[in-house]
Amino acid sequence: MKRPTPTYDELRRAHPQMFANVPDGIEILLDPADIEAARGSVGSDEPVGVVYHDPYITLVRDAVRFPGGALGLYTRVLPAVDTPGVVVLPLMDGGPDSPDVVLVEHYRHATRAWHLEAPRGMGEPGSTAPENAIRELREELGVPPGELIPLGRVHADTGLLGGHAELYAARIPAVGALDTAEGIRRAVVMPPLRAEELIGRGEITDGFTIAALTHARLAGLFPKNGPHPAP
Repeated sequence: MKRPTPTYDELRRAHPQMFANVPDGIEILLDPADIEAARGSVGSDEPVGVVYHDPYITLVRDAVRFPGGALGLYTRVLPAVDTPGVVVLPLMDGGPDSPDVVLVEHYRHATRAWHLEAPRGMGEPGSTAPENAIRELREELGVPPGELIPLGRVHADTGLLGGHAELYAARIPAVGALDTAEGIRRAVVMPPLRAEELIGRGEITDGFTIAALTHARLAGLFPKNGPHPAP
């Protein structure tokens, strides 16, 4: 059953932290007169409040006052559920010197292109972040982790997205059946240095994957001097 679109007031009550005003920050305006003044300042007749809602995202347009005093409208995307998304960097035994990383080649509708990525997904209501990470590995790579290692969190776009994703590394014994029905066509196993080289060459551009690889490197999961990647 489709959940009804929340009102602006309901959203504020459910997620007060997303509407908090802090000193010297961008102030969200709630007084009707201030909202009309903000709309008038940019010559807009667009509504302020919840603009769009579905099971995955809520699009909100706020009336705001910037630190310099100017009024305006600011649009942002909030997650439709409280559970954060997850990104999981799979690691396989690559020999005595270093683990290998496993990335999937995933077709993304937003960019209309194939991307090498770490498995990831949105959080499901009622599930913890580790449970969601395990589910994503099972769905995308067809394998459960032998060990799940927390790596921190990432905000993918602080100018637009209000939510965040939890980062994990996961030790896996092998690659199982891929989720080809969701646009995954292959899994690619490579040394960490090779993955980092592909970032430098602009062949890995997914921000979540870059964040997961960076955090894994900082967490000491990769040796400082591993085997050099092939040219």
